[in-house]
Amino acid sequence: MRKIKAIEITKAVAELSRRANFFLRQDVLAALRKAYAVEKNKRAKKILKAILDNAAYAKKENLAICQDTGLALVFAEVGQEAMISGDFIAAINKGVEDGYRRYCLRNSIVKDPLSRGKSGFSPCIIHADIVRGNRIKLTLLPKGFGCENKSQLKMFKPTASMQEIKEFIIGAVKNAGPDACPPYVVGVGIGGTADYSGILAKKALLRKISGKSSPIEQDLLRQINKLKVGPMGLGGLNTVLAVHLQTSPTHIAGLPVSVNISCHALRSAEIVL
Repeated sequence: MRKIKAIEITKAVAELSRRANFFLRQDVLAALRKAYAVEKNKRAKKILKAILDNAAYAKKENLAICQDTGLALVFAEVGQEAMISGDFIAAINKGVEDGYRRYCLRNSIVKDPLSRGKSGFSPCIIHADIVRGNRIKLTLLPKGFGCENKSQLKMFKPTASMQEIKEFIIGAVKNAGPDACPPYVVGVGIGGTADYSGILAKKALLRKISGKSSPIEQDLLRQINKLKVGPMGLGGLNTVLAVHLQTSPTHIAGLPVSVNISCHALRSAEIVL
């Protein structure tokens, strides 16, 4: 049994708040540089250069990559042999609040979604899984709502074809158009329940962008880029940088499919305690 103090968790989450918002992931940077290298459209190429410059300035000057520092999502993989000393949920929320306040990140959270009221830094959204081992892995994903507002869910009949599912995914990106700051990374969750497919779609965004994608993902990438929405909607070859699918067992009578889009500033950071 390994003991982890709540204060350690708070400090770790505060640091993740800084890293995720100031430093664009290396895999995302590599994908943007590749997009810039192959782009033929002059206006789109200019936008991609501005996106890359923005990420470089943010890192150099310790500034937020985007003014919308999002609603923080924390994914926790908790080892079943780890013992947490203190309130785990409170420690994570305090870490987000401390980090966002300390590093001058925007306080975008309203506690009552209907009456709204004054905004603050927390609470965040926490998804926890119990895993083997005695360590805790924490991943923080700041999700801006320009792209979050373009999320879509469809409860397909179990007889739905792969082509129907692909058309829904492509349609979700077409519907987003330029509004969510392309080029996008598209996370797709298939299976589980309505709510769980949405979590799967978010987890799909945490996957590193690489050449190791399935034939379905590759086909979706090709088809979506044929839409030629392009960077910031100015046309060109690069509407999406990657499409990631994540699946889960589901009920015989259903087939939930969720699409969660990330803007070009796909930010996340992780730490193992």
